[in-house]
Amino acid sequence: MNHFLKRIIPPNKWKFPVIIILGIFTGLFIYSFHISKATSYLSDNPQTCINCHIMVPQYATWNHSSHREFTSCNECHVPQDNFFSHYYFKAKDGLRHATIFTLRAEPQVIHIKEAGINVVQQNCIRCHEQLITSASKIMHNEDHQKNRESRLCWECHKEVPHGRVNSLSSTPNAFAPLPKSPVPKWLKEITKK
Repeated sequence: MNHFLKRIIPPNKWKFPVIIILGIFTGLFIYSFHISKATSYLSDNPQTCINCHIMVPQYATWNHSSHREFTSCNECHVPQDNFFSHYYFKAKDGLRHATIFTLRAEPQVIHIKEAGINVVQQNCIRCHEQLITSASKIMHNEDHQKNRESRLCWECHKEVPHGRVNSLSSTPNAFAPLPKSPVPKWLKEITKK
């Protein structure tokens, strides 16, 4: 072990520059972590989804739907079967989103991926199981039983819960809270002058 430490510790003349460089990279990492609001992605707060401005139409249409009273984005778009699959899916999907948005490669129209389709379908069935299976609660119960395996819920329920979200401009007057500016107050003061 002592031999290993000798190999990774720099010679005395390089210790100070190495400490400075490591400090700069550590500072940049912490700043990036803060500016990206990374800790917000651990929560189920729907406003987290609009950290990236491109999701504002989806947030706004959900916010004006009846689902807003009962669900958050994660309750529909993330697996709910167990803790590990929940956070694994969130991490995998979140890293994909972060990469796309960081590289400015987001599409004009957002389409759900195959993995997301499967998750949303399972969550629709999970939440509405009693409604789907109870003959006394639904008029077309046989249709639901027949189509449950062969069709997606939103093939019939097209505007639930997002309405018509076709592009970035599909909800031009929709309200969504603006994210807090990441620019520090001291820097704003300097640029005003």
